Parts: sequence; structure tokens; C-alpha cells
Amino acid sequence: MEWETVIGLEVHTQLSTHSKIFSGSSTNFGAEPNTQASLVDLGMPGSLPVLNKRAVELAIRFGLAINAKIAPKSVFARKNYFYPDLPKGYQISQLDLPVVAQGHLDIELDNSETKRIGITRAHLEEDAGKSLHEDFHGQSGIDLNRAGTPLLEIVSEPDMRSAKEAVAYLKKLHTLVRYLGISDGNMQEGSFRCDANVSVRKKGEPFGTRAEIKNLNSFRFIEKAINHEVERQITLIESGKKVVQETRLYDPDKDETRSMRGKEDANDYRYFPDPDLLPVDITSADIERALAELPELPEAKKQRFIRELGLSANDVESLTASREVADYFEAVQQQLGDAKLAANWVTGGLSALLNRQGVEIAQSKVAANTLGELLKRIKDGTISASAAKDVLDALWNEEGSVDQIIEQKGLKQVNDTGAIEAMIDQILEANPSQVAEFRAGKDKLMAFFVGQAMRASKGKFNPATVNEILKQKLEG
Repeated sequence: MEWETVIGLEVHTQLSTHSKIFSGSSTNFGAEPNTQASLVDLGMPGSLPVLNKRAVELAIRFGLAINAKIAPKSVFARKNYFYPDLPKGYQISQLDLPVVAQGHLDIELDNSETKRIGITRAHLEEDAGKSLHEDFHGQSGIDLNRAGTPLLEIVSEPDMRSAKEAVAYLKKLHTLVRYLGISDGNMQEGSFRCDANVSVRKKGEPFGTRAEIKNLNSFRFIEKAINHEVERQITLIESGKKVVQETRLYDPDKDETRSMRGKEDANDYRYFPDPDLLPVDITSADIERALAELPELPEAKKQRFIRELGLSANDVESLTASREVADYFEAVQQQLGDAKLAANWVTGGLSALLNRQGVEIAQSKVAANTLGELLKRIKDGTISASAAKDVLDALWNEEGSVDQIIEQKGLKQVNDTGAIEAMIDQILEANPSQVAEFRAGKDKLMAFFVGQAMRASKGKFNPATVNEILKQKLEG
């Protein structure tokens, strides 16, 4: 019988709040160690947590976006365990009554089919600190700046059957939390990280024993870690051994997972309601406010771009990859009035430039209205698409306005039909054999004649006019 992989994911998403979930400490990334930890974050006796209302609002917003149930009453609990960077000796989290439960996210598979991945729950909790192992001469340092940072832990059903499906789900989720504005999703800074629960079974049999791979923060490493773990478990079982329920770490340098500790179950953490925090009452008014804050979601935006702008499915997939790209495209498109031309340049010329510069579209030095002005000059025949790339590079380097750069670099197209016709006559006269071959049915030679004309004009002839005149002379 064939082996089947079973995957469930726990995603820790850092919420975009200015202060921590139970204290007023800043959540800014990159501060000097232990400069953003208050008495509450340090777990000092007598200090009491106060819930950050904004964290709850962002959790509700996420729940609405995945068509989940929002709990009218939600309870915080203490999850007890020892770790050096957990100063209280427990983490404030949620168990029985999370804010969000029973939602779903649809992913697209390689065969263009859609698969629904269930989301069991999404609960609020605080992050732990960070252990630092570098430059301490065999000792570890503790940085508690991250302690108390608000997290939304999003727990899926074990519905994924391959590493590719897991990555598709994570990318969809990553896009969603950024669209919603609830997280910056910065994986390098730990704002979006994943624990993968992986097991294998023969098809049709009950679930096997799972191993949890902790703290994965790269789509590529997530796929590699899952694939390695699947191979490890199958090899174990086929050699007559058993998979142990445990927590493992992935080593990208060796491309392997290794045991970290035995996997705890919920009862090992001795959960109980936190006596310092009242239950959270979520009213219909709270939900209505969250609904009003919901932006247009990626799937709705894709369908609108296809329906109203006539774009292809491939176009909209790229244009809706992030909210920033979609907003930039819409600003260009509205100014230009040509969705296809705008899409081609946002996903083509501009995207290539951003990649060369190593920046995201939010850091683009060419504003959407400036790109719109440039594309107008292509559309009205002032410059060619090839010349527009030179203008785009100059705009990035702040060499002037669109029209100034076109003028300074002498990039205007020649639209004088008389001059173009005279040049074409010379080209046809100089290539009689090619003319004869074309008229004998070798249509592909049209590209040869166009190329000769554009080369002779140093790219300044309007290609559309060149094609039109050539067609008249060769077919007339």
C-alpha cells in the first residue's frame, strides 16, 4: 500500500500593535536587548497584566476573513512550562475558549483544483523572549524584548497531504494576514513562523504518530523540512521501528531534522484560567466594527480584476500577490485607463527593476502616478516600449520628469510617415531576394524587414507605422 503524508500546521503570527498584549512596552523590532521589557513582561511579583484591546480586534478581523465563528466569550489561561526566556514560568495563552474557531482557507493545487483546509482555531497568546547563544563564551544570554509580544496562533486541521500543499496554504495565509493589516508577516524577524506536525500512514489507516518540527520561518525550509521528516518516518517504520511523538528542529545546513525534546500534550502544561485576567466579552457591535474595517480580500480582488478589467488569471495572480502590489497597479491603471498595459509593466518592467534593486514595491522610487505618465507616452506613440525601459531606469535615479528625460535623451519616436516610407524603400531595394521570398509566401521575413528599419532608425521609428507601411509595400 502507498504511504500517505498527513500535515497540520500551527502558525504564530505577530500582531501589528504598538504595544505588547498585556503591557505598555513597545513591540518595535531591533532595539537593544532588554530595553523593551516592563515589570509585567519580566513577571515581577505584584505586576498585573492588562489586555491590549487592539489585539482582540485584529483576531476578530482574521476570524471574519476565514469565515470562522467568533466566540462571544473568550478566556485566557496559563500554560505552565519552564524555559529560560519565559520569566513567569508560564505563558498566557488560550485553550478551551479561543477567540476564533472553525474557519477555513481554500488553496489552489498544481492541477488547478481547489482544496479547502480547515482552521481549527486561532487564539491569542504572548510570545516568549529569546535565548542568545553567540559571543557569550559558552553561556547563553536572554533578551526579553520579545516577551509579551502579541501572537495569533493559527492552528489548521491535519488536511494537507504533501509539503507542496503545506507551502501553498502558508503562502495563502501569509498573503491574507498582510492584506488584513493584522501583521507585517516579516519571516526574517519572526513575525510569521510555523510549527509543522507531520505523520505518515498507509492510505485508509488511522493517523500515525506525529512529530512536530519547530520554528520554521522560510517557505523553502518548510518544504525541505517536511519532505525530510516524511522520509525519516517511512524509513523508521519500514525497518520495523516506531515513530516517537516528539519535537524536532530542522537544520538547513545538513538538511535534516533532529530531536529536541519529548512532545508534550495539553495536560502536561496544566492549563487553568488565568486569575489575573477577566473573560473577554465580544459583542455584535465589536464584530460589526471589525467587518467595517475589512479590506477587499485577495480572492474578491482577483475576481474583480478578471471581471471588470478583463485581465487573465495569470495576470491577477501576480497583481494580487500582496496588497501593496495590487494598490500600486490600481493607481497606475486608473490613471492610464489601460489595464493590460498597466499589468504588463507592473509585473514586468517595474518588477524586474525592483528585483535588481533588491526592494519591495513599497520602497519603489518610481511612484504609481509617475509610471502612469510614462505608460501614457507609450500609448500615445511618443516613445517605444524599449525606450520606456531607459526612461524607467532614469526615473529611478531621479534624473527628472518623464517628459524631461525623453527630451534630454532624444528618445521620441519618429512618426513622420514620409521619412519612414523613404527608409523602407531603401531597405526593400537593398534586399530584393528577401522581398521575392516574402511574396512567395515566406511571411516570417516580415520580422527581418521590421528589424532592418528599426536598426536603421536607431529604434526611433514607430514600430506600428513601420509594420503598416511594410505591409502596404510588400503586399500591395
